[in-house]
Amino acid sequence: MALQLSQDKVFLLTPEFYRSATSKWGAQGTLGQVLTCGTSYLPVAFPTIAEDDDDKIVGGYTCAENSVPYQVSLNSGYHFCGGSLISSQWVLSAAHCYKYRIQVQLGKHNLALTESTQQFINSAKVIRHSGYSAYTLNNDIMLIKLATPAQLSNAIQTVSLPTSCVATGTTCLISGWGNTLSSGSNYPDELQCLNAPVLSATDCQNAYPGQITSNMMCVGFLEGGKDSCQGDSGGPVVCNGELQGIVSWGIGCAQKGYPGVYTKVCNYVSWIQSTIAAN
Repeated sequence: MALQLSQDKVFLLTPEFYRSATSKWGAQGTLGQVLTCGTSYLPVAFPTIAEDDDDKIVGGYTCAENSVPYQVSLNSGYHFCGGSLISSQWVLSAAHCYKYRIQVQLGKHNLALTESTQQFINSAKVIRHSGYSAYTLNNDIMLIKLATPAQLSNAIQTVSLPTSCVATGTTCLISGWGNTLSSGSNYPDELQCLNAPVLSATDCQNAYPGQITSNMMCVGFLEGGKDSCQGDSGGPVVCNGELQGIVSWGIGCAQKGYPGVYTKVCNYVSWIQSTIAAN
């Protein structure tokens, strides 16, 4: 990875940026350009470079213990992204969280403790959507097959896929182990929660002109103050009991005028079902 700074722009010189822990993408103020040999320049929102690999919620609250039983932590010696258990052997996350091998930690509330509810299961397969773009973050979705099925319990449960797309204004639950500050850093060990509304497609497009595809949606507050943040990436947005969103990207965290952007899961139900059936 190489970064070059030039006044108000950031230039990413190689396509593979990720620490994986810098999971939620965001510009530090403006858009830059991706520079890769043999490709044309494309404006994108750049990853915020975090000092810590953990990811939490800004402006939320500590979840009641085991109240989000479908939430998982993706681990490779450290927590780097979130995910959602959608069946006993499959987890849904964001494609930009990809690693070849992942340990999935289920039944967790406090990452710093050994908990009686926890199960750690290695990945057998990690499958990114074939249409995923690291430049635009379109199709930012990934499936993880567990090496062995999870043993379901009160602390480990699956979440339902959408039966239809969520309506504007619906309040949803976002959760994760990410940064709780929009400026600076604070990394609580306990799972954080945030209740936030689905914004209209118009508000989403106005916040990020030319960057929102039909596979993305905005959830949060235009006035700022509450948002997902670095490393909440891949985690769930659950509305009326259905997994409607995956934490994907945004400019900064909880900044006025820049709500969080999420993968629109309702567009991928057929892909999820066919991929699971084939693997």
